[in-house]
Amino acid sequence: MSSRTASATRTDPAANPLALDNQLCFALYSAQLALNKVYRQLLGKLGLTYPQYLVMLVLWEGDGLIVSRIGERLFLDSATLTPLLKRLEAIDLVTRTRAREDERQVIIQLTAQGRALKQKARAIPEALLCASGCNPREVAGLKKQLEALRDNLGADA
Repeated sequence: MSSRTASATRTDPAANPLALDNQLCFALYSAQLALNKVYRQLLGKLGLTYPQYLVMLVLWEGDGLIVSRIGERLFLDSATLTPLLKRLEAIDLVTRTRAREDERQVIIQLTAQGRALKQKARAIPEALLCASGCNPREVAGLKKQLEALRDNLGADA
């Protein structure tokens, strides 16, 4: 490769399909890093990590779910979810009890403290919207595109 071609490839990412700036995966990854940074600041006030927040969102929608149902909603397996749930139990936000009908199933329920945390968390979505610099319509469009991408990628997996 001539030095002129190499120089053009370095300065013109479109000429190189392997350029970092041409990678969808890197755009998603770097956006996720930035998003996590904002969430870390917001959720620190609640004493939650981002994955714990996701679990709480699922439980605030419907309390008393079995672990596998939470995992389905969050695209997580029980090996990943169980330590998260144990930590939430340790800080008195949820309880874990075995189902009477099938002891292999564990039911996750919010404690009073877990239910009360929902009120404090109500400000999180608005704060994130402000941090994004997007309007609600733009965020809804991005969300819809990302869900379609996830579904398309999942269909091929």
